Amino acid sequence: MSSETAARETSVSTHILDTSVGRPAEGVALTLSVRAGRDGDWSAHGASRTDADGRCKDLPALPEGTTHVRLDFETEAYLASKADQQAEEQQDAPRVRDSGAFFPEVAITFAVTPGEHYHVPLLLNPFGYSVYRGS
Repeated sequence: MSSETAARETSVSTHILDTSVGRPAEGVALTLSVRAGRDGDWSAHGASRTDADGRCKDLPALPEGTTHVRLDFETEAYLASKADQQAEEQQDAPRVRDSGAFFPEVAITFAVTPGEHYHVPLLLNPFGYSVYRGS
């Protein structure tokens, strides 16, 4: 791929920071879906897992005509695996949770402009999350 072609591609990357322990969230599965137009149908376009640094840098470039992107993070397995550890580390953390994860999944939808790169970090903890457009 030429650098000119790469410069015109619209791309997405993400990472997850577990703010309850101040560390990257490794091994979280996610899917990337795209649509063209506000009323278009969603189409699955890629899937991956966060690496040891909580990052996902291997999502495919977006198809031409994409106007909206949705990242679906499967957070339940990750949060459930950390629940006991976090409860022990935090005196005020609930010892028992119904499902092990208050947010079993997080879906982030955002609009895109052709030719730009979008880095969308997820700041996650057992009872809340936040996202923003990074760089």
